Amino acid sequence: MGSRGSRLALVQTQEAIELFQQLVPALKFESVVLTTPGDRDKTTDLRVSPPDFFTRDLHEAVLNGIIDCAVHSAKDLSENIPDGEDWFWLPGQFDSCDALVLRRGEEIEGLKAGARVGVSSDRRAAYCRKQFPLFRSVDIRGTIEERLAQLDAGKFDMLIMAAAALQRLGLEDRISRRIPVNELVPPDGQGRLAVTFKSGDKRFRRLRSFFIKPVVFVGAGPGGLELCTVAGSAALGECDICLYDALVDVALLELVPPCALRISVGKRCGHHPVDQVEICRLLAVHARRSRRVVRLKGGDPGFFGRLGEEIDFLESLGLPYRVLPGVSSLSAATTGTGMLLTRRGIARGFTVMTPRQEGGGISSVRAEARVKLPLVFLMGLGVLNEIAAQLMAEGRPGSTPVAVVFNAGSVEETVIRGCLADIELKIAGYDVDSPGLIIVGSPAEYGYHAQWGALMGRRILLPCSADLQKNAVNAVCDFGGVPISLPLIQMIPDPACLPTLKAMRAFDWLVLTSPSSVHAIMNLLRDAGLDLRGMPKILVAGPGTAEALKSYGIMADMIPGHNFGAEGLVEIVKRAVPAGATILRLRSQLAGPCLAETLTAAGYHVTDCVLYANKPLRPERIPAFDAVFFASASAVEVFVALAPVDALAGKMVVALGKPTLTVLQKYGVRVDALSAEATVQSAIETLAAMMVRKELEKLA
Repeated sequence: MGSRGSRLALVQTQEAIELFQQLVPALKFESVVLTTPGDRDKTTDLRVSPPDFFTRDLHEAVLNGIIDCAVHSAKDLSENIPDGEDWFWLPGQFDSCDALVLRRGEEIEGLKAGARVGVSSDRRAAYCRKQFPLFRSVDIRGTIEERLAQLDAGKFDMLIMAAAALQRLGLEDRISRRIPVNELVPPDGQGRLAVTFKSGDKRFRRLRSFFIKPVVFVGAGPGGLELCTVAGSAALGECDICLYDALVDVALLELVPPCALRISVGKRCGHHPVDQVEICRLLAVHARRSRRVVRLKGGDPGFFGRLGEEIDFLESLGLPYRVLPGVSSLSAATTGTGMLLTRRGIARGFTVMTPRQEGGGISSVRAEARVKLPLVFLMGLGVLNEIAAQLMAEGRPGSTPVAVVFNAGSVEETVIRGCLADIELKIAGYDVDSPGLIIVGSPAEYGYHAQWGALMGRRILLPCSADLQKNAVNAVCDFGGVPISLPLIQMIPDPACLPTLKAMRAFDWLVLTSPSSVHAIMNLLRDAGLDLRGMPKILVAGPGTAEALKSYGIMADMIPGHNFGAEGLVEIVKRAVPAGATILRLRSQLAGPCLAETLTAAGYHVTDCVLYANKPLRPERIPAFDAVFFASASAVEVFVALAPVDALAGKMVVALGKPTLTVLQKYGVRVDALSAEATVQSAIETLAAMMVRKELEKLA
């Protein structure tokens, strides 16, 4: 791993090494120190230095095979890195803001007119002129320590520096004042680290898969907001960057978070303000920066939407993506108007094509052009052999690609590929009475590839309660997996607890240990017309429960910093709550009174109250899956009642919490991993990390 030689650069490199080794402990790194033009030249004003001033030699070392990767301050890394090199950002851990630094014991108010302010960019110089018009901004060079030494020696009276640099070096006490980002907007990547590696290196592509999110292609529908799918609307609501087409309803952009970046890349016939190459580049740049990127395309992106070009570009770089189909203008113009394209006894199919060819010219729409179009047959699986025979009899080669799609769009979706000559044999054993489409022609050769995400398109079964499903589904999608939602537990609030809830004011503390308990109490309080302002201080078991509480506009008063199980709760109560305090413990009927008994033994007055019951749900069958996430012991019990334990043989199993682990072990189930923290996000992250490690072991 290549690094510059400054203390800050070495600390940053060690930070990256520790992050990678935490993910894959078997990986070993050697730090190699190199110099760059910016290290050798200490006189050039950074405001006029070339883009690769602090990266050039590191780039060359990667390309020449001297090092396998290099670590950079992300803000120093130009988007235009050399051909043959790839990159990504690591997660942010430090402030992105700038800071004012003075000599110890001095205040800004004590500086006189003409004070010299050390700056290293036009951005900081402009801020200085605006905020301190009586001061003089002066170019400063050198490492962080060298700049501080110049300040302390009196060469400068104040410095403007990145807060993250001081934090990383343990010099946070030198910060006199942080500059709010609305006063001085930081450059992209300030405080973040970037890693570069040789293009195509499978090891670093696999490592990268853990740190970046899939680009989400969303079909906006053909018109109003109501024709965008629920899944598409949800993706917009969580994105950091939205690249949108010209024809989408502007109301959809209101779903995008206010802090997210909206980029218009719309194209109309003959007018392309942003060309396709630039669109693809923007998708790749923001994805590598670990942003949640949504590409919002009108109608259904698979119909004349150039989706294939954008997918192919991401594929070439090994970047993950997923596609959410949309309602097509074809559907709106036909089904939406009554001009049905299929009607029993009148029309049993239709042709869709465009007269436009690449480059804007016009292509033939005559019969000989139409006959070469791909064919799609619905409800034809039972006579597939006759269809194939007829097509070959009229001249289509037996090698013509064919795909059969069973249960399209459902969790049971299956694609079988072959050709006209052998497709009937390929689907032998499948239920031809189930929903299926037959696609004949060149499109049958293509498909989306999910291997670039950390979960590599694996089907992850989520038998957790409905309250946890959203977070679990989002986490699986973020790591490039396919979520298979299968709630096995339904939470039923218990009205018998209402008298206790009405007396909540009498308690000093309320203890909630799961998102389900939060939703249950809020539903009960709402239905009973009880005032939320009567709630005591609230102790929650972990960040997941805190987030659920926050969704109702209520902040937890106390949360363990780690160990989100019963032990962590007891530990924090003993440390922060005086003995003799009154505590209301709300739980499910399955949780048991152990926590309440432990707190009582520790000298607290505890009321143990059952808030809700866990009602088992029994689906007709369990869909096919590659891995499973169990969030509770009760979900394990219901699963085992539905299917033999053998159904988990050969599957990756991740458990949330020790009680869940204990029940799985009771049934003899091999658990691959216990989540590092008792949260849904941690559990799915643990599963993704495990899959990344396994793939890297194969590459070793």
